[in-house]
Amino acid sequence: MNRLVVATTNAGKIAELTPLLGALGYEVCGLDAFPAVTVAVEDGDTFASNAEKKARHYAVSTGLPALADDSGLAVRALGGAPGVHSARFAGEDADDAANNALLLQRLAEQPDRRARFVCALCLVDGDTLIASVEGRCEGRILDAPRGAGGFGYDPLFVPEAAVAGGRSFAELSREAKSQLSHRGAALRALVTTLEARRLAGPGPGRDTGKPDAGTEARA
Repeated sequence: MNRLVVATTNAGKIAELTPLLGALGYEVCGLDAFPAVTVAVEDGDTFASNAEKKARHYAVSTGLPALADDSGLAVRALGGAPGVHSARFAGEDADDAANNALLLQRLAEQPDRRARFVCALCLVDGDTLIASVEGRCEGRILDAPRGAGGFGYDPLFVPEAAVAGGRSFAELSREAKSQLSHRGAALRALVTTLEARRLAGPGPGRDTGKPDAGTEARA
C-alpha cells in the first residue's frame, strides 16, 4: 500500500478522505506525522490554486505523494464570500463558532440564503501534477446552527438535494454527507481520473500510473 500525505491537520477532513483513498490503495497520514515541515503559503485567489500550492509544497517537504484540498463556502448574497478565506473569515485565529457567528451576522438582513460549498483537490507526486479536480454542493444557509456533527460551516448549511430532507450537514451521518458534499464529489472525480489514467496504459508519465506532468481533470 502506498503512503500518501493529506495536507491537513483537520481530523474531520482526514476521516472523510481516508475510506475512498484506502480503496485506491493509499495509506493515509496527515500533517501531524510531519511536525517539522513548514506550513504552506495559501495566497492564491481560487480554491484550485491554493490546493495546488499546498500539494506541491508538501510533496517536496515530505517526500511522499501529497493530496491537498482547499475548500470553503461561497454565499451568493455576500458576493461569493467568505470563499478562499472561509477558514479565517472572522480572523486569522478564528474558530468555527466565530466564523459561523460572523456569517449569520452578515446575513441577518439578507433574504437570499443561497450558497455553495466548493472543494478543489490536487494530487502531486514529486514535481508531477497527477490530478486537479473540483466538486460543488449547492444549498442554503440557515438562520441558526443545527446539528452536532461535521465541522466548519456544516451546522449552517443545508444541501438542496431532496435526499438531505432539509437537514444540515451537521445533522447528517458521515456517510450521508459524503454522498452529497463538495468533498465527496471532488474525491469521486479524483477516483475517476486516477482509474482512467490506469486504464490508459503505458505512455509518457504513465508507466507508474501517473499522468503527464501538468495534466488536469475537473469535475
